[in-house]
Amino acid sequence: MLHIYRIAHLLHRLRVPFLPWALKVFNRIVFSVSLPPSVTVGRNVVFGYQGLGIVVHRQAVLGNDIVISPNVVIGGRGQPGAPVIGDNVLIGAGACILGPVTIGQNVKIGANAVVTFDVPPDVTVVGVPARIVQPRRSV
Repeated sequence: MLHIYRIAHLLHRLRVPFLPWALKVFNRIVFSVSLPPSVTVGRNVVFGYQGLGIVVHRQAVLGNDIVISPNVVIGGRGQPGAPVIGDNVLIGAGACILGPVTIGQNVKIGANAVVTFDVPPDVTVVGVPARIVQPRRSV
């Protein structure tokens, strides 16, 4: 799945007509992932269960060392811009990251969380709507 995307992305950057779109459709049908060739995907990005149910906005930027669980939406909210995901991020199953938001490095996003705001580095966000969870303090 990711190899097909990388070929489509290369062809998109070379401005080859039709073929990148055809490869995107192939990924959509075979793997149930919507990963347009215009998306920027870093190194060591893992799509859980070969990308099952994952939808990514066409202008999104995904950093390095990201784990994306199934049924995740990285999308827009009807306004210009798309999510930018930093390095070393874990996104739980069913999470939604919506709008022109920036997710910092070393962030964990809980399952089914709905993130609509910028998230600073080194935190965990959970809930609907998402909120930052502070680590427990040892007594």
